[in-house]
Amino acid sequence: MKVYPFSAIVGQEKMKKALILNAINPKIGGVLIRGEKGTAKSTAVRALADLLPEIEVVEGCPFNCSPDELCDICKEKKERGELKITKKKMKVVNLPIGATEDRVIGTLDIEKAIKEGIKALEPGILAEANRNILYIDEVNLLDDHIIDVLLDAAAMGWNIIEREGVKIKHPSRFILVGTMNPEEGELRPQILDRFGLMVDVEGLTNIKDRVEVIKRVEEFNKNPDEFYKKFEDEQKKLRERIIKAREILDKVEISDELLEFISKVCIELGIHTSRADITVVRTAKALAAYNGRTKVNLDDVKEAMELALPHRMRRKPFEPPQLNREKLEQMINEFKQQNDKKHKNEDVKKKKT
Repeated sequence: MKVYPFSAIVGQEKMKKALILNAINPKIGGVLIRGEKGTAKSTAVRALADLLPEIEVVEGCPFNCSPDELCDICKEKKERGELKITKKKMKVVNLPIGATEDRVIGTLDIEKAIKEGIKALEPGILAEANRNILYIDEVNLLDDHIIDVLLDAAAMGWNIIEREGVKIKHPSRFILVGTMNPEEGELRPQILDRFGLMVDVEGLTNIKDRVEVIKRVEEFNKNPDEFYKKFEDEQKKLRERIIKAREILDKVEISDELLEFISKVCIELGIHTSRADITVVRTAKALAAYNGRTKVNLDDVKEAMELALPHRMRRKPFEPPQLNREKLEQMINEFKQQNDKKHKNEDVKKKKT
């Protein structure tokens, strides 16, 4: 069954960019997409999974272990020379609103665990989500404790189950995507802060764009295979761009001046958590890599801030997350002026010597 192509989605550029950046570097911490129903949120998530390249996994492993990161069961297989590697498509793992903690983290037979370790674990959603996309629709309606468990696993990259002194863990690295309709209630600030990026999506207001959506959806429903072929080249180019960005990500550098500027902005905007600074840096690096560069520039930082800071700003009850853009622009201009002045002084010194 064909999935609606990612590159065929009309508009919603900010949402698509946030998803792509998390695909380049899942350590950004996921994305929270806020908006009404019918704004292509779930379509974009499913399309992203279809767009991304296949992953190498250990055949038969319930945790989708990669050859580079093995659970205890796969380590034993490797020692016995029984490890087989296969490839498979990434998938979207949905988290039901009524999911219990056991369903999320897995269940453990204590007596068996003492003797057999990880083999005593009945895997949960976090095992299935490893190296896939974990999608939480209506995340604001989810129990706070379950959200904390998910966000802890997303931050650490491991799911840890502790019962009666027995501790079992397995890898759980995934691209986290939460969606919500703000009209149904907001998330607590502490939980908002745990999501790497946030975007607000709205219905398209341009008539031509809305008409194009109608045409494309109708065409896709009529003949998915033919419609998919129309966007095959664009899909391939985007996939290759993401793969290349992943390859150069570790080589991307950011100057001390920009690091200081990021921290200064966060302090001036009243954002006290260091998670904001770290997320901006990771996002800016992913943006540079996506654009084929190994050095972060000011534009990368600005775009990263627009995605990583609004939901971390202090606000009054019932006020939507928003960034003080006037203050940000003022600080960016001041930074540019200081930087220009510094470089001019350096040039003068060089000429004198």
